Amino acid sequence: MTLSEDRRRKRSDDPLVALHYQLAQARQDARLEAIVVADDAGVVVAGCGAWPVCEELAAYAPFVSQLAREPRPAAASGRDRDGDSRLAALALRAEIAVRPVDVEGQTVLVCARGTEPASAVIERAAAGVARILKSAA
Repeated sequence: MTLSEDRRRKRSDDPLVALHYQLAQARQDARLEAIVVADDAGVVVAGCGAWPVCEELAAYAPFVSQLAREPRPAAASGRDRDGDSRLAALALRAEIAVRPVDVEGQTVLVCARGTEPASAVIERAAAGVARILKSAA
């Protein structure tokens, strides 16, 4: 592929800048409120959108991802110290899309919020995130 055939308009050798470009394009394409890359502890690695929204998405992404893997959401009990977070994640589950991305054995989460998070755009963003982070590893 020649440079003129490349569909990407902005590029960077800096992984964080490249992630920002990737997320900004996905946000624009899908008209998202925000899109983030979070680690498995819920910390923002990179994001695009209002910073408080990015932090909220990153914080809940691990819970939403876990709920998506469960056959049926477990009810939070008073003894469950993560119960409030799990209930909030259940409420957010309909508004956000979370895609786990494996990078050299480490999982990061691509999480987006919008009126209708477009699955194809989120998948393309996740593939771009994987490519960028693997090249940085």
